[in-house]
Amino acid sequence: MLRTPRLRFALFATAVLVSAFALCGTADKPAFGLLAAASQAAAPKAAPTGVLRWGGDAEGGAPYVEADPVNPAVLRGFDVEVAALLAEGLGRTPQFVQVAWSSIDASVRRGDFDIGMSGVEDTPARRAQLLVTIPYFEFREVITVRRADAGRFRSLADLRARRVGSLGGTQAYEMLLVAGTTYAITPVSYDDDVHPYTDLADGRLDAVLLDHIIAARAERRTAGLVTEPTPVAVGHYVGVLAPGREALRDRINALLIAAMRDGRLEGIYRTWGIFDGAQAEFIRREGTMPSEAFVQAGGPSAQPPGPLAATVRYLPAVLRAALISVVLSCLSMALAVVVGIAVASGRLYGNRLTRLTLTWYVEVTRGTPVLLQLFVIYYGLSSVVRLPAFVAAWVGLGFNYAAYESEIYRGALLAVPVGQLEAARTLGLSEAQVLRLIRGPQAFRLALAPMTNDFVALLKDSSLVSVITVIELTKQTQIFAANVGSWVVPGALCAALYLAMSLPLSRLARRLERRLKIPQS
Repeated sequence: MLRTPRLRFALFATAVLVSAFALCGTADKPAFGLLAAASQAAAPKAAPTGVLRWGGDAEGGAPYVEADPVNPAVLRGFDVEVAALLAEGLGRTPQFVQVAWSSIDASVRRGDFDIGMSGVEDTPARRAQLLVTIPYFEFREVITVRRADAGRFRSLADLRARRVGSLGGTQAYEMLLVAGTTYAITPVSYDDDVHPYTDLADGRLDAVLLDHIIAARAERRTAGLVTEPTPVAVGHYVGVLAPGREALRDRINALLIAAMRDGRLEGIYRTWGIFDGAQAEFIRREGTMPSEAFVQAGGPSAQPPGPLAATVRYLPAVLRAALISVVLSCLSMALAVVVGIAVASGRLYGNRLTRLTLTWYVEVTRGTPVLLQLFVIYYGLSSVVRLPAFVAAWVGLGFNYAAYESEIYRGALLAVPVGQLEAARTLGLSEAQVLRLIRGPQAFRLALAPMTNDFVALLKDSSLVSVITVIELTKQTQIFAANVGSWVVPGALCAALYLAMSLPLSRLARRLERRLKIPQS
């Protein structure tokens, strides 16, 4: 009897993945070119006359894009000034569009703005999916360590079997993934470029690998950190445009080359303290070559893997992340059930002080975002207790959902007919016996359906723990998508895995409900 539903689900998941592969690809590969054809047919429209819309992430902070401390309504940063330079050359007014850094590629493709900037790295996957300008800044991937470790970790080989943090979806994080295989390094992904360095200072990491201008800012902000002088790799920042905007891309390239030759780009970088000898050599070199010559002259030329090859490459990491999601969700739900039962019982049977304390816990927990609670547990309490990331995620999700579970259990306990409770007491049963033998079993039957719903919700909410460096399924999918330049296959694979994890749970719950169902007379 179980084979038919399982077979149907397997066929459904396969169909989703096959459809995803069919949608991915390029226009010169008809078998996989439906998405490319659709994107070309729905090419983004030009910006309103006189406006250059550019997308970036102000959360990234200085020196890229940040709100002016004096006037938060005004943006500043070297990318802001580069965008203004381009807008002036085009005879337009710059207009900033806020977007998460990891979503810049997808947003520019769908036409949210004309060009994406904000420290966008030049990668083969990005070149395969979008139009890319010539590079306008050369960055170096550098290793930052605690002052006590200065000189010990000058290369990735020196960091063998160590924990190294970076910003997820970047060239640096990709290097750490490769180094994880070669040197047994444990890569730790972050959603921002601040917490890697605070975790390094607190001893949660052994090193951080990121761009040299980010490292320099971190040294000024966080005491006790030192950046090794020898770079691990070199990369470039570029602007990205949607396919079909070649004319605008070419005009922007010409403006960038002109700004390199007349010193305006150097002036911007000097203003922000990010100009050095290496940057001077980069500007001199790039300013003397035609814009179309960058690929032949040392830019990224490797072809990114196709959808199938990319999926095969990332599948082990995605499956490991899915396992982490399942284990974390199960442990968190177990904690939520135990604590929830205790809280519900305390609110029904406890004294006045106990009831008030537990009510305060439930209301505060339900009234504040789980994301905030995770930050407080992992970062806010680090000076008191330094929990590992997985333990902090388990505690945060478990106690958050315990508040909701306690209300489910309290309502279920109150729903048991009073007559049955009075009859049990008349027979001489103690309150503990009444709860264990009469009230509890009936309440469990009533609470089963909402408990199952909460477990499925918890499974999805586990995606939030990536903010405290736990790489679960959604975060690994985001990294996968960022590095292949498309959300279609990664998104379909992620959805199929979540369905594969949640549907058996729903089926199990329905079987339990049928077993516990009271026969109708």
